[in-house]
Amino acid sequence: MILLTGGAGYIGSHMLLKLLESNHKVVVLDNLLNSSYESIKRVEALSNKQCIFVEGNIRDSECLNSIFNKYNIDAVLHFAGLKAVGESTEKPLLYFDNNISGSLQLLMSMQKYSVKKIVFSSSATVYGDPDELPISEECPMSMPTNPYGYTKMAVEQMLMQVVESDPTWSVATLRYFNPVGAHDSGMIGEDPNGTPNNLLPYIAQVAVGKRDKLFVYGNDYATHDGTGIRDYIHVMDLVEGHLSALDYIVNNLGYHVWNLGTGSGHSVLDMVKAFEKASNTNIPYQIVEKRAGDIASCYADATKAHQQLNWFAQRSIEDMMEDTWRWQSQNPDGYTN
Repeated sequence: MILLTGGAGYIGSHMLLKLLESNHKVVVLDNLLNSSYESIKRVEALSNKQCIFVEGNIRDSECLNSIFNKYNIDAVLHFAGLKAVGESTEKPLLYFDNNISGSLQLLMSMQKYSVKKIVFSSSATVYGDPDELPISEECPMSMPTNPYGYTKMAVEQMLMQVVESDPTWSVATLRYFNPVGAHDSGMIGEDPNGTPNNLLPYIAQVAVGKRDKLFVYGNDYATHDGTGIRDYIHVMDLVEGHLSALDYIVNNLGYHVWNLGTGSGHSVLDMVKAFEKASNTNIPYQIVEKRAGDIASCYADATKAHQQLNWFAQRSIEDMMEDTWRWQSQNPDGYTN
């Protein structure tokens, strides 16, 4: 049985679908702060299978201990956490509390109940502003440019130290690049509370008329069109990578880290044009000042995941756009309609 923290969220709900389709039994723990129970209901409808849902917080040790006590958990997939780079620079303590303290409580409960397998959702932000591109796992972690990235680096360090102290643990750390897209049913997708912090949901909300225009933060980066370049990866490719990592740590002890990305980057304006094409809409945008903590370019070398996990990102930028548009156009108000 798998414990999936943050399983009602954007990536977590797609992970839940993949787990249920793969015949895993799943307990979902989510506090529904940035997510909706509707996503769980839709996943159960899509898969025609049920999960066990617990509404609770990973910072609550009593809640965690009751789950490990009641259910025979074999491994944990840890998605719970706050994830907005911009917000983290404004509210660093909130991010430290949720992402670091929450992960600490989770690991302490796991240790107490001898559950020693975990897949952790980390981020390419742990590389800071990289010296070289593409970024491989050999690139040194450097001080991240924002508190969100710092929380991911801190949890990675905790996991490394846990494995060092007790080599019977199996830990997979997955450093995501930029997850986008939605399940191709259009039933589940990214549903941010309030103003979207990520590029593609913002573009999609402009396309359905919820927002007037896109704000593009900076156009004087050293890139082909002056806007920031990121490695966008389809959320279904991402969750398939998690499933491969979970299979790997069942048979391999120790600490393992993999990048999950496509290996190529697209600029903000590339994304705007691709979305306009997929949705047959016009996306007005305005260039504004750069944001604190943003870097010019970031894209992955995912060779290690290819070699060790036999995992490849298979979905194209067109797939990402079409699936996002299908989700957004069918659910203009997200899960609330």
